[in-house]
Amino acid sequence: MASSNCRIKSCILAIDDEEDFLSFLTELLECQGYRVIAASSADEAIQIYEERWREIDLVLLDFVLPPVTGELVFDELQRVNPDVRVVLVTGYEKSVPFAMFQKGLLGSLKKPCSLGDLVQKVEEVINVSAVPPPTSTNVFHVN
Repeated sequence: MASSNCRIKSCILAIDDEEDFLSFLTELLECQGYRVIAASSADEAIQIYEERWREIDLVLLDFVLPPVTGELVFDELQRVNPDVRVVLVTGYEKSVPFAMFQKGLLGSLKKPCSLGDLVQKVEEVINVSAVPPPTSTNVFHVN
């Protein structure tokens, strides 16, 4: 829960199938003043987004959500709202598919990530007014 001295900034949908990491992520973001909606599966996340997309400012999405991938979830979120703002937060060892950046993915963070990196990326994406189209020079790889 957000502490009483935190000012609520924005609403974030955090999606991760690892319950411990999802709880950790939620607690960190709430302490920073964000309202967080947590989802531990692709189906749950899509249902929440379909019902509440107008109040969600950013989605933090794991890439591996068995039995599907984060890319499929991203496609479903874009079906609901083509302007959805999504950042991958993943332990996936390979590069994030460039196709996701071409579709509008706004960045990626490798887990575990530091609180500073997480907050910086969240604020950067929430506060951005115009996002440049992806190019080979602004694609972030998860190594």
